[in-house]
Amino acid sequence: MLPLLQRYFAQQALIEDLEQTRSSPVKLLAVSKTRPASDVAVLYCAGQRDFGENYLQDALKKQHVLAHLDISWHFIGPIQSNKTRDIACYFSWVHSVDRLKIATRLNQQRPAYLPPLNICLQVNVDEEETKSGFYLDELLDVIEPILSLENVRLRGLMAIPKVDKPIAEQHASFRKMAQAKKEIEQTFDISLDTLSMGMSGDLQVAVAEGATMVRVGTAIFGERLKNTV
Repeated sequence: MLPLLQRYFAQQALIEDLEQTRSSPVKLLAVSKTRPASDVAVLYCAGQRDFGENYLQDALKKQHVLAHLDISWHFIGPIQSNKTRDIACYFSWVHSVDRLKIATRLNQQRPAYLPPLNICLQVNVDEEETKSGFYLDELLDVIEPILSLENVRLRGLMAIPKVDKPIAEQHASFRKMAQAKKEIEQTFDISLDTLSMGMSGDLQVAVAEGATMVRVGTAIFGERLKNTV
């Protein structure tokens, strides 16, 4: 397997190539879940600033070790109500807001000395029973209540479509996300700058359909580890 930095720069090069076909940039979110803080530090030194974490306790340990670095931490995993306080305090972004209740708790628990918490609404775009998230036809009902929250800032939408689908179906799912973002913008006269979609296996399709942020873990860090920090 290629060394960490080689894999990282290969993903950066791929994204740069894909950007040539569109007018807007694509941000790489390095998904460092289960990886040690030392790996995060290596990529930080290479210029990476945005890191995604799924597991709260694991992330908090890494944040403590790397507190001297100006990392933008993104929480991208499932959110239980008893975890919202720490997420609100120690992250800059949350991609996995799947219920109005979670957005409200994050808003209430965001410290006043911090800027508003950037959030994306998780969309269950393929309506899978095993996944959380808003269905597409539910989105318009929650936008206005979320926009009224002072300590969170709605940045856009996030999705994890079904894996191992034919390419045409992958395109269709990601296209639905782009259409949903546009409908929200037109209905509420707002501008959303984030479509968080696309991972190691479907990055190219997601970018082709309008992704502005791709969440890449395995293609950079390799297979998931059990022990970190």
